[in-house]
Amino acid sequence: MAAALRRRSEPLLRVLVAAMQRAAGSPSRPGSPELGSGVGWLRALRFDNLALRSLPVDPSEDHAPRAVPGACFARVRPTPLSDPRLVAMSPPAMALLGLEAEREAEAEREAEAAMYFSGNRLLPGSEPAAHCYCGHQFGSFAGQLGDGAAMYLGEVLGPSGARWELQLKGAGITPFSRQADGRKVLRSSIREFLCSEAMFHLGIPTTRAGTCVTSDSEVVRDIFYDGNPKKERCTVVLRIAPTFIRFGSFEIFKPPDEYTGRKGPSVNRNDIRVQMLDYVIGTFYPEIQEAHADNSVQRNAAFFKEITKRTARLVAEWQCVGFCHGVLNTDNMSIVGLTIDYGPFGFMDRYDPEHICNGSDNTGRYAYNKQPEICKWNLGKLAEALVPELPLEISELILEEEYDAEFEKHYLQKMRKKLGLIQLELEEDSKLVSELLETMHLTGGDFTNIFHLLSSFSVDTDPSRLEDFLGKLMSQCASVEELRVAFKPQMDPRQLSMMLMLAQSNPQLFALIGTKANINKELERIEQFSKLQQLTAADLLSRNKRHWTEWLEKYRARLHKEVESISDVDAWNTERVKVMNSSNPKYILRNYIAQNAIEAAENGDFSEVRNVLKLLENPFQETEESSETDTKEEEATAAAAACAQATRSRLPYCSKPPLWASELCVT
Repeated sequence: MAAALRRRSEPLLRVLVAAMQRAAGSPSRPGSPELGSGVGWLRALRFDNLALRSLPVDPSEDHAPRAVPGACFARVRPTPLSDPRLVAMSPPAMALLGLEAEREAEAEREAEAAMYFSGNRLLPGSEPAAHCYCGHQFGSFAGQLGDGAAMYLGEVLGPSGARWELQLKGAGITPFSRQADGRKVLRSSIREFLCSEAMFHLGIPTTRAGTCVTSDSEVVRDIFYDGNPKKERCTVVLRIAPTFIRFGSFEIFKPPDEYTGRKGPSVNRNDIRVQMLDYVIGTFYPEIQEAHADNSVQRNAAFFKEITKRTARLVAEWQCVGFCHGVLNTDNMSIVGLTIDYGPFGFMDRYDPEHICNGSDNTGRYAYNKQPEICKWNLGKLAEALVPELPLEISELILEEEYDAEFEKHYLQKMRKKLGLIQLELEEDSKLVSELLETMHLTGGDFTNIFHLLSSFSVDTDPSRLEDFLGKLMSQCASVEELRVAFKPQMDPRQLSMMLMLAQSNPQLFALIGTKANINKELERIEQFSKLQQLTAADLLSRNKRHWTEWLEKYRARLHKEVESISDVDAWNTERVKVMNSSNPKYILRNYIAQNAIEAAENGDFSEVRNVLKLLENPFQETEESSETDTKEEEATAAAAACAQATRSRLPYCSKPPLWASELCVT
């Protein structure tokens, strides 16, 4: 009888255990992460997953790539990795979650972080899910996209009461992975990890990165899409933000696109759009919700106005540090005005207004000088996605009245600080900035280093001091060799010849397969390259000195206007230098710095990633540094470069890039 009772009860017990596992967020399928057991340091995390309570979650348990209609999230499970280990951790980012990094038991904390932030184990209270969104990619509507390589873990309440969404990027397949594997690799993960933190310490609104965890698991990647794939280590980044909801989140309701025919998976579900607006505004714009609680149209208009202004200020910040996002699709635009999704980004070295940081951006849609207009275009697509809850005639008027004005205002405010114009705001300042950038362009000036150098410019007219300063400026201008590399023709001469012949003989066909702008740009490149073959270093130096002397005279005249009504010029100059040194970074995440750290990490040495992270936590440093600091910096750089190619120069982190860096391509 006892045996019979046991046989009857066993199936019921299995059902009960499975139900308890699901309720606790524990996996019930092979190969899934375990629910956290023996949690130590991470026990302090307090989960409160408001997004999943507020927005519809897909009821399906199918984790395979598929369409996800009628939902904002789909439940997922991270796919465990083999031997996860910590590459680096950002203590300031982890402190947001209430996780302080004392020196005691550091090894244990790193092992715990590697286990839980690789996705191998789930923290109690976490509820992994992938977010559904659509997007306009390179100007065309792509339909359903979603978190194909990212997973929402849940929301943690920080010590100050702030709510932080945790996300694992690279943790495995989700319903939005399409034909991909949901994985990220070491090189791209290190770049995202470092740049997220670099941007924060530069004072630019951004998502944060808490940890970077790599493993022995491998995937195959064709880095340059050239038929030369290789195995790379699976790596996961812990991303932190108030929310990862984006413009594209509201495009899941889009009806069939007139150009591509694609539509959002939740077309005709205005009830969900209303839910999303209620959640986004009520949670992240509570002051707007409170001010317009009785009128949803006014509330939605105030929200759109605020995100318009935040976006304008954000891109102005990018322009002022020479940051290029690389993939400004609508699905990469934050609904709360943060920099998100660090893919083929780049900080500009030699100033070039048409700089393209993404090797896949063949048309230059997301070039540096186009970022402001592209962000405005993306806001226009968000406006379309909010209809009918916000009529288009209202949002379009807001966009036209607010965006350009806010961008120009914020950009000029930042530029005045970068130039030390702290006393007066004159109309001529905009022209002074434009002429500075044109001088940088003509001389191939290093964007970051020249701005940083300007704080040491003397207002007096001592010729010897001017000559000394000009010498420092010349060292930050491009050499003849650098310019020849920069303007080297990119098209095969035979291909260019054929394209020119086609443009003359069959303009209609030419318009379909090539753009006039690209051909003109290549012709300009060839002309410039030809001139450079005849240019000597002495001629270049003489020309550059002339350009900079002309601009410096205008700059000095403008600075004199600052002090005309000031009694204490020394105090003004001290304040000017202070403002400039807190507005012009000495250190940015240049591509060559990231590449050295990546190559060291790929060889098993994570110390350079950690060195660079520490450096980027203090990007604004006084111009005068002790020789001890310089020595330590050079030693660290040399150690990192030891894992790179032997021919590469051992340069301080603040140096403009070496010639080999011009060959780096990020796609």
